[in-house]
Amino acid sequence: MQDVRGKTAFITGGASGIGLAMARAFGRAGMNVMLADIEPEPLAAAVAELEAMQVTAAGVPCDVSERASVVQAAAETVARFGKVHVLCNNAGVGAGGLVGEVKPADWDWILSVNLMGVVYGVDAFLPHLRAHGEGGAIINTASMAGMISAPGMEPYSATKFAVVAMSEGWAAQLAPEGISVSVLCPGFVKTRIDQSRRTRQTRFGGPEASGESVTGASFVASGIDPERVGARVLEALLAGERYIFTHPDMRGLVETRFAAILQGFDAAAASPALAGMEYTTPRGSWPKADRAFARALKVNGSQA
Repeated sequence: MQDVRGKTAFITGGASGIGLAMARAFGRAGMNVMLADIEPEPLAAAVAELEAMQVTAAGVPCDVSERASVVQAAAETVARFGKVHVLCNNAGVGAGGLVGEVKPADWDWILSVNLMGVVYGVDAFLPHLRAHGEGGAIINTASMAGMISAPGMEPYSATKFAVVAMSEGWAAQLAPEGISVSVLCPGFVKTRIDQSRRTRQTRFGGPEASGESVTGASFVASGIDPERVGARVLEALLAGERYIFTHPDMRGLVETRFAAILQGFDAAAASPALAGMEYTTPRGSWPKADRAFARALKVNGSQA
């Protein structure tokens, strides 16, 4: 998307952290911004801040774990701005723990917010992105935890790996319609994700006082400024980047994981159990899928 001036972005988790930083960056670039958040007072303050910056902005209360709430937010966004061009599924929470000891309610909570919140966002906004025929962009916030999985972070990582997977598939499906799909994978950022239990819904156990969470309060506190992430997202949106990274020093961790995966393929190639096997996976029977998969692997014109 090369021209964003006058276009409208919808951002969940927009009252603070990465969401608000994206809103500031988008607003400075001339975009209209609709912020969605579960916390009414910070939401009102964020909208007031943007308006003081001369950004055309509005806010809507939204619980991304409830489909009806996201659908209503989409309707209010279109009623306010007429069109939506950029959808940022950014809201997220952190939970984790020792294997076998994570509470069922925590599993339900993190899956509902981090995974299904993205699904609900795409389901609710895609018809509006398609309706105006001007193309658009979907930016889903995952994490470096969607590329590498650290012990104790499995619930969080599971949702973020899922966001990466969905984004890759949707990117291939929607590219012919002029709708790009990108996945944001930041490392540690100075947000309040370590305090995300403050807004935990009643059906998942209700709010709790903040404390050391799966992401680690100390690591979050030492992270990069959200403003850098907001600027990076705008930069990537304008450039049409598929994968949006903010911590280039973490590349080695991903390369180590990929090397271990390739070792698994090497072991399979040398396996006596598979020796003499003449089976070939019939990818040729899925020509459209093959082409879509090839497109999904392209990053800035080169093969990833």
